[in-house]
Amino acid sequence: MKKTTKFMLFALAPLLLGACSSGGGGVADEPDVPDTPSPVEKLPIRITTVVNPTRATDYAFEAGDKIGLYVVNRKADGTASDLQAKGNYVDNMRFTYNGTWAPDSPVYWLDDKTHADFYLYYPYTATISDVKAMPFSVKADQSTEAAYKAGDLLIGSAKDIAPTEAAVSITARHAMSQMLITLVAGNGFTEESLAAADVAVKINGVKTNATVNLATAAVTATGSATSVKPLLADGSYKALIVPQSVGQGNLITVTVDGRDFNLPKAFTFEGGKRHKFTVTLSKTSNGINVTIGQWEDDGTDNGGTAE
Repeated sequence: MKKTTKFMLFALAPLLLGACSSGGGGVADEPDVPDTPSPVEKLPIRITTVVNPTRATDYAFEAGDKIGLYVVNRKADGTASDLQAKGNYVDNMRFTYNGTWAPDSPVYWLDDKTHADFYLYYPYTATISDVKAMPFSVKADQSTEAAYKAGDLLIGSAKDIAPTEAAVSITARHAMSQMLITLVAGNGFTEESLAAADVAVKINGVKTNATVNLATAAVTATGSATSVKPLLADGSYKALIVPQSVGQGNLITVTVDGRDFNLPKAFTFEGGKRHKFTVTLSKTSNGINVTIGQWEDDGTDNGGTAE
């Protein structure tokens, strides 16, 4: 019995070794490891801006300018989602201009398929509690360049944009209206005497506060009416006015050496429009002649004579 057992074990040994070894090498097989998929690299969100028309401040964007950006992803069926104060894909991300726009922290597309809507505004404010009624105001005294520029609100959007490596181009438009007043010597004045006179200009009966809908760019004037002191630049007076309709009254008062020349007029200020007033001062008629054109300077003359 003992001899038979040893023989059987010896005969089975090659079979046992073959079952535990790989062909020829005698090394145990490694288990198959599935290929690990490479992570999908997310596309960074980049933007570029176009101001249409040129900025009301008569300047391009300058180094250090800051905008706020909201990004709202489209639904699975491609329809738009509403812009909200919070809970959008990107909420009020601050971008700073230095030749190109850079975010405070990197932002990326959700994936390579989901379309999105972009909303931006300038100048940036850290906290917005209601994107459909954001408070904004222009200065009552715009006689300095800084005070004037502070009222240049720009709003822009780009809709249904597919994920892209390229910068998304967003057109920013003026939300305010610009009023440009040029004084011309009439009866009793010469250009020299007018230039040497003590002259002050004010715009009366306008509201300087507003609420702004960042989704639609609609502006609503709020608060009480007041007078605005414009900026004197390049021989003309200019001011940024909240879009609104002003009833009949002394819209413009020009004070020359203590004497007031008033223009009684009702007028509607439109967002994104330049309303040009050429005012001819006349001592003999106590009148002011005014011509009005669009911000785009299309040459339309809608003016008249005020006495």
